[in-house]
Amino acid sequence: MRLLLLPALALVAGVLTAPTAQATGHESVRFATFNASLNRGAAGQLVADLSTPDNAQAREVAEVIQRNRPDVLLINEFDYAPAAVDLFRDNYLERGQNGARPVDYPYAFIAPSNTGVLTGFDLDRDGTTTTGNDAHGFGLFEGQYGMLVLSKYPIDTKNVRTFQHFLWKDMPNAMLPDDPATPAAKDWYSAEVLDVLRLSSKSHWDVPVRIGRETVHFLVSHPTPPTFDGAEDRNGTRNHDEIRFWADYVTPGKGRYIYDDKHRRGGLNPSQKFVVAGDNNSDPLDGDSVPGSIQQLLHAPRVIDPRPGSAGGVLAAETQGGANLTHRSNPYFDTADFNDNAPGNLRADYVLPSRGLWPVRAAVYWPTDELSRLNDASDHHLVRVDVLISKR
Repeated sequence: MRLLLLPALALVAGVLTAPTAQATGHESVRFATFNASLNRGAAGQLVADLSTPDNAQAREVAEVIQRNRPDVLLINEFDYAPAAVDLFRDNYLERGQNGARPVDYPYAFIAPSNTGVLTGFDLDRDGTTTTGNDAHGFGLFEGQYGMLVLSKYPIDTKNVRTFQHFLWKDMPNAMLPDDPATPAAKDWYSAEVLDVLRLSSKSHWDVPVRIGRETVHFLVSHPTPPTFDGAEDRNGTRNHDEIRFWADYVTPGKGRYIYDDKHRRGGLNPSQKFVVAGDNNSDPLDGDSVPGSIQQLLHAPRVIDPRPGSAGGVLAAETQGGANLTHRSNPYFDTADFNDNAPGNLRADYVLPSRGLWPVRAAVYWPTDELSRLNDASDHHLVRVDVLISKR
């Protein structure tokens, strides 16, 4: 009985010692997401910036990662530039930054993004078809605002599933945007547009990570911000359905309609463990997302919300004021430091393990001490969750 009680007591206290993990036959693994704002304004600029070890912002991003030391990490807003992956590891992560210890990620996964890939249609109805708003995902060039997964554990690359080309219209009961001139007609986009328009503004990836004898599916994405549109709310509705995609994927019986880029169909097997991670651009109560958007994931039957937070988020809301003073969500859970007037600081970034994984520690990295200088690395803060994974 004592071995069964120890993990429960440790979870309440927020601390699980290594001997306890070993005694129960488990290993503690830290999963994290960080929108690091490593996007650049032109193709090739990220590679140029990372080619030397002296880019100030990249050094701050690397220090944040080094001080948190995740085992498996999603970086949002890392331009799709495969050459940049080794440059970031070699010149930044594997060099100690301001006294932080170097960190090594021998495994990485990067793939194309829908950002900047033009559809050939005038999606925002501004009279042109060649701007970032006319791409499958907003971007000034193909791959801007992409994603990168880094891992200390082997990635099963042969079984990675990507969903870059999944069409929005193929989601049953999709929340397609209405033309305000003909409300409820779901006709902001023509049938010709819907025949090509993809759901993912970047992509959705199922990245299997082998941890001992276990495989954990790292389910990563970066739904579009629910803003920068008009009364039709084309970005808000899309954000809702990008979030819904993972909720359906991990819920038994709901993911049958899903197909990946290799035309394999279906969602995740109910026996498989997973961690959903990413900048979802949706707060449970505040901001501009469609009401209930993130709740689709938070309330999915197999998902656990460890509710990571920080004192830094509370302090920022108090000192910055503005929209933060009228928010309904607890600022302890905020992850993003946005414009004080609107929308204010929000919980936008999530790390959500599945049942079968035991979350024992969770935090938002928002320091208030001398390391608060790192809060300028990005307008988002790294979110981390430690889970126990069986070694047997």
